[in-house]
Amino acid sequence: MLWHELTIHTTEEAVEMISNFLHEAGAGGVTIEESGTLNKPRDTSYGQWYEMPLNDIPEGLAVVQGYFAEATDMDTIAAEIGERTSQLKEFGIDAGAATISVKTVDEDDWANAWKQYFKPIRVSERLTIKPTWEDYTPESPQEQIIELDPGMAFGTGTHPTTSLCLRTLETVIHGGEEVIDVGTGSGILAIGAMKLGAKSVLALDLDPVAVSSAGENTRLNGLEQDITVYESDLLSVLKADPDSLNVKLNVTLPVQVVVANILAEIILLFIDDVYEALKPGGVYIASGIYKNKEDDVRQGLEAAGFVVEGAHRDEDWIAFVARKR
Repeated sequence: MLWHELTIHTTEEAVEMISNFLHEAGAGGVTIEESGTLNKPRDTSYGQWYEMPLNDIPEGLAVVQGYFAEATDMDTIAAEIGERTSQLKEFGIDAGAATISVKTVDEDDWANAWKQYFKPIRVSERLTIKPTWEDYTPESPQEQIIELDPGMAFGTGTHPTTSLCLRTLETVIHGGEEVIDVGTGSGILAIGAMKLGAKSVLALDLDPVAVSSAGENTRLNGLEQDITVYESDLLSVLKADPDSLNVKLNVTLPVQVVVANILAEIILLFIDDVYEALKPGGVYIASGIYKNKEDDVRQGLEAAGFVVEGAHRDEDWIAFVARKR
């Protein structure tokens, strides 16, 4: 099967927004390649290793590619993506040159090629992410394995925001917590929370592809009784009539922990909803925040009534740990 490959040369700062634009435009898959130069710092504190070959992408830049079915009108798609990308500067996001090109490729050239670079990753003292197609033996009884096949959903643990969130969860989950994961993607944070000792998790995502992926990964880890995956626009499902839902949400409101690994602009939209969903003393882990939005999110959290207890960092990304008064 043939696909149209749309390539955008942009910045690491803009990859998540542009990836979302591609998905919304109907992309059947999205790939991201960031700088692989020798100067880029790599976290090896837990024995991680990186097999992605070095590339000539300058520091801070990235290449994002979206794949569209052969019958797609690519002139229209390219124009739409170009216009939406140019508007990112209105939100304080520098998309760089944002040059766009399109070519036709065979499905076998991209659908599974990325898997050769996704190896088991030790992200913290207790958590290791293992692709389903790789063999791995835990190094200690305390090491918890997250089985993962992300498919087309965001979240393999290789992006700084995902690994940062998992390490932050490890400092917050002490056992028995009910957790809400907003923007669950592949379900990796929901699964990580359960592996760390949470009682149950409600995993939410607006993207049906992510909901499907998270549901499958939940089953791969034998956690389908503990994690409910549901399609929802942020926390809107919490305001719905429970009798109108086709599943039980698996958590009792208010909960002890909410985690959201999404864009800073989105985090700012529903801070009050998170505050309402948490118990007094409950913790909100807000991640996916690029350094240029750190002050905005901190101010938003404090204005909503949260006490910011810490800011965990990985490269240019920040995860806030905020507690409800």
